[in-house]
Amino acid sequence: MRKTVYYYHALSSPWAYLGWPQFKALIEKHDLDVVVRPTRIVTENGGVPLRSRPQPRQDYHAVELDRWRKRLNMPLVLKPKHYPTNNEFSARMVIAACRLGLPALDLSHALLHALWSEELDVTLPEVRIDVANRLGLDGAKLQAMEDQPEIMQAWLDSHEEAGRRGVFGTPTWIYKDVLYWGQDRLDFLDEALSQD
Repeated sequence: MRKTVYYYHALSSPWAYLGWPQFKALIEKHDLDVVVRPTRIVTENGGVPLRSRPQPRQDYHAVELDRWRKRLNMPLVLKPKHYPTNNEFSARMVIAACRLGLPALDLSHALLHALWSEELDVTLPEVRIDVANRLGLDGAKLQAMEDQPEIMQAWLDSHEEAGRRGVFGTPTWIYKDVLYWGQDRLDFLDEALSQD
């Protein structure tokens, strides 16, 4: 029986972007069934959006991003032109890809790469369409699905579920009702998966 991991992440999170290669390796290693749940920071559970944090915490955020981009050898602009951003549009495109059985996680990473490495404005439909097209997907079809009532509702449901399950920041993985918050906790997730 395949192991199931729930993946809660914001489509604007640099940490979700940085964590993808390691998480992808875990998916392959453990043959995981991943339930993709785009969300936002859940302030009701104690999540604090970056721009509302005191300046010293915002400054340290950049220090940590710099450390991790070097450690992981991943391209990342510390202060991209279009961040903060409204991540809902990308999230709904990823949900649409899920609904069609397409590689939603690859699309998620590509959208995050567009924001954090290419400094593209992912709130623009044409940008999202191009990102999807580059993966060999039908970007126009996915973008058109974003405003469908069932996709809109799935986005709201995903965020509500994240809050109900105790998620506060992203990325968060849940395996057997245990939360693993942050891309630097993936080793612990790996250990838990390896024990079963």
